[in-house]
Formats: sequence, structure tokens, C-alpha cells
Amino acid sequence: MRLVAEFTTEPFHGEGEPPPHAQRPWDAIQAAGLAGDFGPLGTQFTGPVDEVLDTLRTVLAEAFAAGATRVTVQVTPED
Repeated sequence: MRLVAEFTTEPFHGEGEPPPHAQRPWDAIQAAGLAGDFGPLGTQFTGPVDEVLDTLRTVLAEAFAAGATRVTVQVTPED
């Protein structure tokens, strides 16, 4: 089974460079070698269930360590 995980981090920032609490989780996804899309209002990544769940733990840890005040996560099976 494959999963799709999507998350947003807060506080939201306007234009310009992404804040560390958004960038560091994206860096963790890339380091894990998973496919994904980084966006200003949300980031999505996909992969095998165990890899997504393991990476999601790292994503959350990186976001909070970098100053996130909230992370909203949605995980669904890939179609």
C-alpha cells in the first residue's frame, strides 16, 4: 500500500523565503527520497506506507524544532 501525506505548518508567512518550520520538513522528505510537492500553503509527499509514516514522524519533529506552533496533517491511501 502507498500513502499520500499532506501537511501545513503555522504560523503562516506571506511572500518571500519559506520559514524554517516549512523548509526543514521539506528537506527531510527530500532526504528520505520520497516524491512530493512543496507549496506555500501545504506540502504533499507519497510513498510506501512504512516510509511515509517514518518520514512523517521526522517531518513533525523538524517542524516543531524549527518553531511551528501547529502542524495539520492529512494522510490518505494513494489512488
